[in-house]
Amino acid sequence: MPCRGSSLYQEYTYIAVFTAGGDGTDPERGYSAGVQTSPMTVVGIDDTDSRELGMCTTYVAAEIADRLRQDDGTTISRLLLVRLNPAVEYKTRGNATLAIHTDCDPNRAYALASERLESLAETGDVRTNPGLVVAAHDPNDDTAPDDITRFAHAAIRDHLEIADAEALIDRHGYRSWHAGDGRGRIGALAAIGAWDALAEWTYEYISYREPGRWGTPREVDHESVFDAADWGYPDVWDTVDRGEDETVCVPHTPGPILHGIRGDDADAVRAVADRIESEPVATSQLFVTNQGTDVHLQDGSISTVEDGRAYRLEGRVASEPETRRGGHVFVDLVPPATGDGVGEGSSDRLTCVAFEPTKRFRDRVRALRVGDRLTACGEVSDGTLKLEKFAVRDLVRTERVTPTCPDCNRTMKSAGRNQGYRCRDCGTATAEKASRELTRDLEVGWYEVPPCARRHIAKPLVRGGFDAPTYPER
Repeated sequence: MPCRGSSLYQEYTYIAVFTAGGDGTDPERGYSAGVQTSPMTVVGIDDTDSRELGMCTTYVAAEIADRLRQDDGTTISRLLLVRLNPAVEYKTRGNATLAIHTDCDPNRAYALASERLESLAETGDVRTNPGLVVAAHDPNDDTAPDDITRFAHAAIRDHLEIADAEALIDRHGYRSWHAGDGRGRIGALAAIGAWDALAEWTYEYISYREPGRWGTPREVDHESVFDAADWGYPDVWDTVDRGEDETVCVPHTPGPILHGIRGDDADAVRAVADRIESEPVATSQLFVTNQGTDVHLQDGSISTVEDGRAYRLEGRVASEPETRRGGHVFVDLVPPATGDGVGEGSSDRLTCVAFEPTKRFRDRVRALRVGDRLTACGEVSDGTLKLEKFAVRDLVRTERVTPTCPDCNRTMKSAGRNQGYRCRDCGTATAEKASRELTRDLEVGWYEVPPCARRHIAKPLVRGGFDAPTYPER
């Protein structure tokens, strides 16, 4: 889709509401239910779900949007699905916050949203902390305050505390409500600022199950999903994983989602969903989202990375890849060499890992050699970078080996420390090791984890815009 213009989260349910100007018709900013001339209200939600009890924040957002549509004259401009920092501790799998852009009166939107929120949020789980924030802004100002957009950026790349949200709520005089520890207010503020904070958006079209089927095995025709995925590719991506024969778009959780189709084109994701044969679809909703954009990555260096953040950094391979117990593959990086030595003049070292669930991506990591120069991307946890993708910038093409005697064709032996090599049969000597061409299974360019292992927010190579050749996984 075309571009335009710090602490812990769970996939919480908060509600954030603010008014702003705008007609909701800009095709680069989402979709519209009609021309708006009245101020816009934004309802943001987060943390309605539970790992054990189910539910889904996107479903709650869709339910609230449906209830708002039932009010006379109310239109919905778009629903945002915003993925926050995937490295935070207090989250469910996707760490998403939701925002509904509507022309409904903010007080009315608050009342309707809070009613549905209290009804649907799985507050029986002590880790679910729904909240509500309402902000009335100048109708002639179509942007969120700068500190709110900065807050949204921090929610995606950094860590924030509840007190950070509370301070902004007080500063702007926002109305707020929360359950539990109030952590949900963090996501509410992030939802408020996301539209103005972010420059790139994609789409997801989510189909929901009939409530009576929740918690039961999903009935989705496997072959039809793969056929639909082929039809929609490359505008629609991460629908299936051909290498693992997996329908990535179909979740395994007990929640209400039947399948979710992601891509760069709103019509295409709808069309792919329509081609899938399955149990009855109760309802569906299109979301504008930051999924597949890599917006969580910040530029960093091996010497400055911090746990709980995701980075894009430069390095040179400093160890032979090692497969450890469980099938995880580890390799060390050092800062790019300033001379002929690997990491010369630096003691900084960062371990990178491709975990077993990344499947065939591990073979790419195993193919690395000491001295290869890379750009590595991923989250840092416990001092280790969890690889999401990497770019080979420069490959070692030769290796140094013990020389072979040119006369006898026998392998020479060391003549002693710093004394070169000598043939024990004929006495031929040479001062140093020989160079031998290497056969490499990698080329310069970008490599990525397969769809079955991709984070929601990570950018698939098929979307393009990378600075080297790409080798997309399907």
